[in-house]
Amino acid sequence: MKYKDYYAILGVERGAGADEIKKAYRKLAQKYHPDVSKDPKGEEKFKELAEAYQTLKDPEKRAAYDQLGSGFREGQEFRPPPDWEKQFHFREGDGAAGGFSFDDLDLGDLFESLSGRARRGGGARSRAAMPIPGEDYEVTVHLPLEDAHRGTQVDLALEMPEYDAQGGVRRVPKTIKARIPKGATDGQRLRLRGQGGKGVNGGRDGDLYLNIVLDPHPLFRPSGHDLYLDLPLAPWEAALGATVEVPTLDGRVSLKIPPNTTAGRKLRLARKGLAKPGGGEGDLYAIVQIVNPTVLTERERELFEELAKQSRFDPRGHFTEKFHGD
Repeated sequence: MKYKDYYAILGVERGAGADEIKKAYRKLAQKYHPDVSKDPKGEEKFKELAEAYQTLKDPEKRAAYDQLGSGFREGQEFRPPPDWEKQFHFREGDGAAGGFSFDDLDLGDLFESLSGRARRGGGARSRAAMPIPGEDYEVTVHLPLEDAHRGTQVDLALEMPEYDAQGGVRRVPKTIKARIPKGATDGQRLRLRGQGGKGVNGGRDGDLYLNIVLDPHPLFRPSGHDLYLDLPLAPWEAALGATVEVPTLDGRVSLKIPPNTTAGRKLRLARKGLAKPGGGEGDLYAIVQIVNPTVLTERERELFEELAKQSRFDPRGHFTEKFHGD
């Protein structure tokens, strides 16, 4: 059997992560695709890339491949350890009487056997028509907060690559209607199966991933399915208590303000936040902001002056306590 360095074929280190391997494969597969590449060995390289990727993207196959070690050279003749014959034996009737043999078998066939797709009858399996999955694509979708709360449908105008008979590539407009379920959150990644690039040789179509970004809202700040709202209160509302109207995504509601409410206090309105996909809603938190009037009538000024004379409240009393004796 001849050794193939799948990591070198993809141009990645042996410790590369799944995303790095996938990115390297996409880049090289596009370069050597038979419908695009002018390289006379492009088709052969494309098949090698597919074989390497099919092995390294699968955790079980990759672990088995890594057991071979890294001391071999590309194309070097070698035989796997003896215990592999027990680990990867063919089933009864698979054309390997008396057990498993590595004779006339290459690495691509070997790792295909891990998924139960071993060749039958002892002949070398052709990979000329190996199914290659289509590429996955990602697109950013901006949503108003209200649409994320109630769910919506968006029309995505995309451009997908299409290959012509001469091997040229052109971008073809494609419109996809995507249903966004209620409860989508900022940073969420939604998957549309089969809406990505077309597969080759019967391979499955790729997927389209929607990266959700919630547009800034003039009132609400989302955090997961919870919402935060700055709630302005007049000094007397905070001091005496009051009942005020508060906006939510489903309309205005009444909120009771306890007496002696301080600035920065967080008041919770249960289940008035963003809808959750499985049912229910997050919470809405009203953050108290005490706001003074910017223009005073003569009477208002008199009342504030009277309050200043009568009140024993010292907002800076903690200064004296902290530095007492200085």
